[in-house]
Amino acid sequence: MACIASGRLCARAEKLCQFRHFAQLRREVTTSTCAKSQPAVSQTCGTLLQRCQSKTNTPDCRIGLVRATSTMQTQLPGSVADDQVDPYRLLENDLKDMFENIQEELINSTTIKELQPIATYYMDGQGKALRPMLTILMARAINCHKGNDILSHSQRRIAMIAEMVHAATLMHDDVIDMSDSRRGKPSVNILWNEKKVVMAGNYVLATACMMLSRIQNNEVTASMCQILADIVQGEFMQLGSKEAENERFAHYFTKNYLKTASMMANCSKATAILAETDDRMIETAFQYGKNIGLAFQLVDDLLDFVASSEALGKPTAADLKLGLATAPVLFACETYPELNEMIMRRFQEPGDVEKAFELVHKSNGLQQTKFMAKKHCMEAIRIAQSFTKSPYQKALVVLADLVLNRMK
Repeated sequence: MACIASGRLCARAEKLCQFRHFAQLRREVTTSTCAKSQPAVSQTCGTLLQRCQSKTNTPDCRIGLVRATSTMQTQLPGSVADDQVDPYRLLENDLKDMFENIQEELINSTTIKELQPIATYYMDGQGKALRPMLTILMARAINCHKGNDILSHSQRRIAMIAEMVHAATLMHDDVIDMSDSRRGKPSVNILWNEKKVVMAGNYVLATACMMLSRIQNNEVTASMCQILADIVQGEFMQLGSKEAENERFAHYFTKNYLKTASMMANCSKATAILAETDDRMIETAFQYGKNIGLAFQLVDDLLDFVASSEALGKPTAADLKLGLATAPVLFACETYPELNEMIMRRFQEPGDVEKAFELVHKSNGLQQTKFMAKKHCMEAIRIAQSFTKSPYQKALVVLADLVLNRMK
């Protein structure tokens, strides 16, 4: 099912293959088929073990072995949708020129040639395009709900702005986290001076704000600016950790909303405002985006423990190395209280990252994280089903399934 190639088309094809085969695979997985799969799993683990034994037993090697020998339950599909609609194909015309249009905005808004390649580095169309896709699907679903199938120019601009804000945050994150790679290529701070990268990120945000001002809608402006305020607050929350164990989950979920879900919620809200719908529908759009965003971050935290670096396009176990305790770790604490001390020292002592990684896999933390993500996806589906039936309404249902079952 994996597509071994780069480019947006292959990425879309891989997602579509995963989605179409998940439901069938889930029906076919029985005790007998699982038993048949054991030799393949054993062979994979054996190969990895041989590699580890043939070289220095490095922390990354140990983490890889734990990942390979861990339970497969969290990686099996848990599809929650049956509607066979491909959101990427449905929005092909809406998305095909979007990154080129963003590049044009960024290039035409400055005469400083050196700034242009930095600002447009992550606008290559190699990402998931989740935020613009969600925004346009919501816009078209609400427009259809009102009996109008036309995507307005302003609604499309919100989708562009969403991707620009997201890209700017990636640039800033790469500097803060001292990242080496993203999306399978060198991160922006590896190629350019960090000060220039920060300034380029600010420039992308400024250009997005200028585009937002041209929409000339105060409610939309307030909603989109709230995203920026929330992201900054979320980053500040991430810099600290709660000493009280019973406060950690609340801290974690608040941070997840501010850093990730706020953008999806407020972009959905903004496009609903532009559809000139009622307050109830605007709130419905907001809640859909919020639940999708929370589920997305939970799955992201899960993948940091179960996906390979090649699949993610960035290093795995990255959160532990940054000193962050995400849902899998917090759940694992219930079984292994010794993790609490590691959380307080932000996994800084030698062996902390490897030990925490191992304990998470020995616990039910991964399964509990997946279950919580599924709850948010089910709520998003319930909300989407309140819209008038249309291909875009069905695609909102499918999107929740794609978020839950994504592999990168």
